[in-house]
Amino acid sequence: MCLFLVLLCGRAGAMSAQSAVVIDADTGEVRYEHNADAVLPMASTTKIMTAIVAIEQGDIDRTYTVKPEYTQTEGSSMYLKPGETVSIRDTLYGLMLMSGNDAALAIAGECGGQEAFVQAMNDKAETLGLTNTHFENPNGLDRETHHTTARELAELTAYALQNADFREIVSTKNITCAGRTMVNHNKMLSLYEGAIGVKTGYTKKCGRCLVSAAERNGRTLIAVTLNDPDDWNDHCTMLDEAFAQYTPVTLHEAGDTVGEVTVEGGTAQSVPLIAGHEVTAYLAPGEQVTDSLRGRPFVYATVAGGDYYGEIVYQIGEHILKTDTLSYAYDVEQLPPRKGILERCLDFVRGLFD
Repeated sequence: MCLFLVLLCGRAGAMSAQSAVVIDADTGEVRYEHNADAVLPMASTTKIMTAIVAIEQGDIDRTYTVKPEYTQTEGSSMYLKPGETVSIRDTLYGLMLMSGNDAALAIAGECGGQEAFVQAMNDKAETLGLTNTHFENPNGLDRETHHTTARELAELTAYALQNADFREIVSTKNITCAGRTMVNHNKMLSLYEGAIGVKTGYTKKCGRCLVSAAERNGRTLIAVTLNDPDDWNDHCTMLDEAFAQYTPVTLHEAGDTVGEVTVEGGTAQSVPLIAGHEVTAYLAPGEQVTDSLRGRPFVYATVAGGDYYGEIVYQIGEHILKTDTLSYAYDVEQLPPRKGILERCLDFVRGLFD
C-alpha cells in the first residue's frame, strides 16, 4: 500500500494528461488515477463502443455494398469506395486500425442506421453504468454532448476486451483485407511489452486521447489518457508503475495436498487430492484469493492413485486467476461384498461346531 501511494503521488506531478486512469481489467480495481472523473471529449476512442456494439449484433462476416454517404466524412479514413463490397469484419479492422471515420459510418449504416446505432451505443453505456458517457456519432468527431471520462472509458474497454473478436482486432499490428493493407495507428503495440491494444484518438478540441491495454504475468491492465500531449510516454510509465504493484505469491507447490474427496464403498472413507503443478499468481496489495474444487462430490471405489480427479480454481471475486489439475494421492480398494442373511446364518451355524 505504501508503494502504491508513492507511485500515485509521483505520477500526479509528472502527468501530462488532463485526465488519466489505470485499472485492472479483470477486477476493476484502480491502480492509478489523475482527475479520472472529469467529463471530457474522447475523439476516436469512441470507436471502442462502435466496435463492440457492432460485434454484439452478430454475423460480422456478412458483406454489404458501400453507399456514397459512408465516404462523405472528414478526418481519418480506411478509404472505402462507393459500390465496393466489404464485410463488416474487414470494416471493423478499418475502424480500429486505421481509425476510419468512413468505416464508422458504414458500420452504423449497416447495423441499423445512423440514428438507431448511436442510440444503441448510448443504451449500451447505460447498461454498463457509464453515467457520464454520451455519444452523438459513431466516429468521435466533435459534438457538444459527445463525452466520457477516463474511468468510464477504461471500464468500457475492460468489458469489450472480454469479446474474442474485439480482442483479436485491436491487438492486430497490420493486416491485408478488403483489398487493403492496414497498419494499426496504435504505437503501443510495438512500444510496450505485452501490449494488446486498444485505440488512439485526436481532434484539435480533444487533444491526444489514448486507450491502451497490456498483459504481464497473467494480469491485464488498461490505461486511459484524455488530452495528453505526451501519451505514449505517459502510458509506458503508468503501466510500468501499475505492474510493479503486483508481486508473485505461490498458491501451492506441485504435489501439495489441497483437498480431499469422499470415497463410497472403499477401504478408506476419503482420499487426499494432490496438485499437479506449482501455481504462482501475481497479486496486488490487499487482494484476497479464494479457492474451490471442481470435480464430483464423491467417488466410488476402486480409486487409482495418480488418476485425474478434477481442478482447483483460484479466484479474485468472480475472476478466475489460476487453475491446476488434481489427482488422487493413493489407491483405495473396494470393500469386499457384504454377505447376505442366509450366508451369515450359515457362518453362524458353522461357528457353533468349530
